[in-house]
Amino acid sequence: MTNNNINPITENDIADFLVNTPDFFERHADLLSSVQLSSGHGKRAVSLQERQAEMLREKIKVLERGLMDMIRNGNENMQTADKLQRWTRNLLMTTQANDMPTQLVSNIKDEFSVPQVAMKVWDVDAKHQSEPYATGVSDDVKVFASSLVVPYVGLNAKFEASHWLDNPEQALSVALIPLRAGGAKDAFGLLILASPDAQRFNASMGTEFLERIGDIASAALSRLRGDLSHA
Repeated sequence: MTNNNINPITENDIADFLVNTPDFFERHADLLSSVQLSSGHGKRAVSLQERQAEMLREKIKVLERGLMDMIRNGNENMQTADKLQRWTRNLLMTTQANDMPTQLVSNIKDEFSVPQVAMKVWDVDAKHQSEPYATGVSDDVKVFASSLVVPYVGLNAKFEASHWLDNPEQALSVALIPLRAGGAKDAFGLLILASPDAQRFNASMGTEFLERIGDIASAALSRLRGDLSHA
């Protein structure tokens, strides 16, 4: 009599059996060479051992690519850190506060290969208020700079700050970095980086590095405000 209540063996049952019976293929070693699988490289059939070897080689390639990416990213990060260190060192070696804005802008261009850089500051000490870097700033720009919690990166939407550049018509993408004294809410300056490449500064990029640039620049330029000035 046939028992219709017996459940058929499923693939999961077979898989569970093989997982829980690790010595199965030791007792049936001939099966390993007789089982034929499709190759991952074409339609030809290969043995189970060959297929496992192919899969292992693919995993090794993936790991090698990941390792190379890590090495490349590490080298790029080291190069960026070296540039940031050189830029900071040059600022520290600038003895006259009045020379700081020009030195800061010039070094950003050179160290980070930024085509155009400009900057304006306000609320500076009286002896600096007539300098080009401290004039020609509207109240709208001051309010806009203070509203930036993090740097703006993206297309140049005809920002007023872009007119501080030598060639504003070539500024397709920009980074706008607010300058603040310590943890102050209001900004005392705005730094603009610009490129003719519309993707150089894009909305998908992180702003952590630009924030560091802003922090260092803010600390250096605080000397112009009189509270830390030695010039």
